Amino acid sequence: MSQVAWLWNHLKGKRGRFAAGILFSGLTSGMMIINPMLSQKLIDDVITPGNPAPLVPLLLTMFIVQVTRLCMRYIMHNVFLEPMSSTAMTVLRGDMYEMVQGQDYRFLHKFPTGNLMTRMTQDLDMVRHVVAWVSFAFVDSVVLFIFAFSFLLLVNWQLTLCLAVVTPLILLVSYRFIKIIRPRFMLLRQKLTSLGTAVTENIDGNRVVKAFAREDYEIGNFEKYNAEFRDVSCGNALIAARYQPLLELLSNILVIITLVAGGLFLIHGRMSAGQYLAFSSLTWALANPLRMLAVILADLQRFNATAAMIREVVEAPQGFHDKPGAEELSGRPAGDIEFRGVNLTINGNPILQDISFKAAPGETIGILGSTGSGKTSLINLLSHFYEPDSGQVFLDGKDVRDYTMSSLRRHIGLAMQDVFLFSDSVKGNIAYGMPDLDEETIMKRAAQADAHSFISKMGEGYETLVGERGVGLSGGQRQRIALARALAMEPSVLILDDTTSAVDSETEQYIQNQLRNLDFPCTKIIIAQRISSFRGANQILVMDKGRIVERGSHEELLANRGFYYHIWSLQYNMEGRESPSPGPGDASFSSFSSLGGGL
Repeated sequence: MSQVAWLWNHLKGKRGRFAAGILFSGLTSGMMIINPMLSQKLIDDVITPGNPAPLVPLLLTMFIVQVTRLCMRYIMHNVFLEPMSSTAMTVLRGDMYEMVQGQDYRFLHKFPTGNLMTRMTQDLDMVRHVVAWVSFAFVDSVVLFIFAFSFLLLVNWQLTLCLAVVTPLILLVSYRFIKIIRPRFMLLRQKLTSLGTAVTENIDGNRVVKAFAREDYEIGNFEKYNAEFRDVSCGNALIAARYQPLLELLSNILVIITLVAGGLFLIHGRMSAGQYLAFSSLTWALANPLRMLAVILADLQRFNATAAMIREVVEAPQGFHDKPGAEELSGRPAGDIEFRGVNLTINGNPILQDISFKAAPGETIGILGSTGSGKTSLINLLSHFYEPDSGQVFLDGKDVRDYTMSSLRRHIGLAMQDVFLFSDSVKGNIAYGMPDLDEETIMKRAAQADAHSFISKMGEGYETLVGERGVGLSGGQRQRIALARALAMEPSVLILDDTTSAVDSETEQYIQNQLRNLDFPCTKIIIAQRISSFRGANQILVMDKGRIVERGSHEELLANRGFYYHIWSLQYNMEGRESPSPGPGDASFSSFSSLGGGL
């Protein structure tokens, strides 16, 4: 399916206004030959025979035709095509955004932020340009050429055939132009995407760039992408510059043929003065569509390149979605969690292997493991961000896949180490999951996360804008706001993924005390690197290479004198007193040593 046909089908239900605009375009274009026809009559029936009677009616008719055509042209642009072009852009942008929202994490790995931003802005603007200008320019050119050619055939078919000789040459040149320019526009689009990605990444990572004094390197990197885009763009312009003059030349040959051949026909009495005037007036109606052909085709090739990028997002296979018959979690779940023989593979790499554990309602589960051991992937399964290759994850005795994802996630509070805050007020960020939350409850949850003290000292308190991604806050402050945001939902399951890594020990102890005395029941899963975070946990899971290698309470794991005991010894400087034995499974001992040594 061509990209134009795809756009037409995609706008199903919104095509009436566009079709009306195209119809008006065809009508007004066809009307452009009426006045040359009347001019022929004016010469042959009024001026040449000296008959003034039809003069006023002819002039009045020409005036009415011109005014009517201009009014229809105005309606075509401002009532139909321009509003429809904005509608098309809005519909496509909404569809793209909705598709992105419905995708899983793997989709965002394939399409970086800068890539998506380019597709949702500049690419969509090309769609607007095609609907608003290219569509009517193409219809104008085709209809005008057909009508003018047909009329001229009736006036003098010999002279018309002389003009038609040039047409195949113009079509041949246009075909060559399309063949060369099509892959060049695809390349230009790829360079634009690379440029947009580089700019977005650099802006997002601006602090890192400055911290490592890499401004000059990043400027050079940007200039490289910018120069590549410029070179391809200039190359395309040079190709167009080679073909455009040739098309102009061939189009202007039509004027020369009219002057020479038409003059000879007039001299030998094979056509009247009025017919000659009609030919002279309508030669441009043959030449101009052919002259516009290169511009229209170039724009269509640009559109084909950008539409292919848009379709890649709009028609991307949807990630995990609600299975047929999935139930809405209407009531508050108790928080009974069970992983049963879960295995997960991502991009061919085994992430989790044979994961099984239970958490009764209200219990606290601690998860400890080295980087890459699968801790975050495990909780992503519970929130249905991924689906296991085998095994099941249960909430209240039912597979999480049997619930709708939106209702499931409304009862799971998630606070992660890599905190994202919106460009909103502190209050808006905390109440993000519960927009109707009253201010008293917001302050209460902030106090439980030990965030109220620093929020109240801000210039506008809870109304203070935190800036993009919370750039005006410290790492610990962002983490505490993220924790308050998770608590504000009063979830049945609270997941803390290294949420207190950027806070001091005193703050961490305060938060732990608050979590132990929440005013709503919830099951807690805590991922942390500090052993102190797990004291009081009902069960601690020690993970390595996607497996649970140890489990038990803090005291039980210390008594086992395995990995957990080793990490505890490193963190509390107990190695000098008694050297722990690594115990069974010491093949992974080095990975846990690095974890403990890094703390």
